[in-house]
Amino acid sequence: MEVDPPPAPAPEATPAALPGDSFYAVDETAVDAQRQAKPWTQDATYFKRVAVSPAASTKMLAHAQRGCEAGVKAGGKPLEVMGLLLGYPDADASKRRLVVTDALPLPVTGFETSVVADDDNVVNYMIALSDLVEKTRKERLMGWYHSHPFDVDEDHDNCFFSSTDLSTQLSWQNAEDPQGNPFLAIVLDPLRSAAKNSAALAAFRAYPPAYTPPANQCPDGEICADDARRVEVWGSCWHRYYQLDLEYFMSGQARAIVDVLNRSHLWAKTLSESHREDTTDRVAKIADKLARAPGAQPPRAPRLGGYGGLDALGSGAAPSARADQAPLSKAADAAAGVATEALHGQLSQLTKRHLLCGCSGFQRAVHSYLARKGQVAKPCA
Repeated sequence: MEVDPPPAPAPEATPAALPGDSFYAVDETAVDAQRQAKPWTQDATYFKRVAVSPAASTKMLAHAQRGCEAGVKAGGKPLEVMGLLLGYPDADASKRRLVVTDALPLPVTGFETSVVADDDNVVNYMIALSDLVEKTRKERLMGWYHSHPFDVDEDHDNCFFSSTDLSTQLSWQNAEDPQGNPFLAIVLDPLRSAAKNSAALAAFRAYPPAYTPPANQCPDGEICADDARRVEVWGSCWHRYYQLDLEYFMSGQARAIVDVLNRSHLWAKTLSESHREDTTDRVAKIADKLARAPGAQPPRAPRLGGYGGLDALGSGAAPSARADQAPLSKAADAAAGVATEALHGQLSQLTKRHLLCGCSGFQRAVHSYLARKGQVAKPCA
């Protein structure tokens, strides 16, 4: 009796490519065509966005954090750090996007917006690094990054260009852009990233010297007539560079791994987090600002976290009064931000107690809150 052979196994279905996978399968011909055309040399604001890989963002933030720790450990202020970016212009010209695939730290440190790679040893290091990248990678060195580890401001981050930064970026663009290698700059705020538990970084390109941007236009595209505000947020060179939209990409395999880790371990990390350890230092700095601010009280409630709300004294206040009250208003906003974080921490602690230690304490807290609101709550047992 003849037996039919078993059917051949069906071919495995090829998984559909997720959006992030396209960044790892680059059309080199299309990229080369972009480099030959060099449309960015004809349009000062040609690039509109930047896509950053998880590896690049993680390495930049870790490098910036190490600079902070090294400076404080040496008994001084956090150190600024610098590195180079690896990537390419997006093959799809309609995207007007730069892609950053990796970050390479440099042995450079500095203070107060003055980090510059002008040491002979650093220059030689960069030349050797460039040669190595040319032999081992398909991407090019297409940008640089550095950190601004300044005091945390509740109203805005410290991602901006100093005059030194602008000069450095212009030098890079003048040398690399005409060679088909558009150059990018990323600025990180490591202290705010740690304080807010969220990456604070921004991408910029400088305007060519002959280009004149719209009047009062800030790097983010907003029109601001208040010169003091522009300088405070964007530095004295606010009108000579612009900001690109930032996005992140991840391969399908990496995304699947992260999803597994989140389901398996992120809940434990969330429950293990406690109150921030630097709250005392931040409160001390707020107290110092209050001590140096004018004695008058602002006629409004502080804005939570510095978002929304009206001007410090309202539109009817005299300019001199608004200027006098600016330090006091900023201190009030900073205090509101710290208080909001503390409240979130207390709610997190109550949730942990409810989950891990029974619900009686949680019920009492909710009952007390509803009672203050005048609402009816089920009495605690």
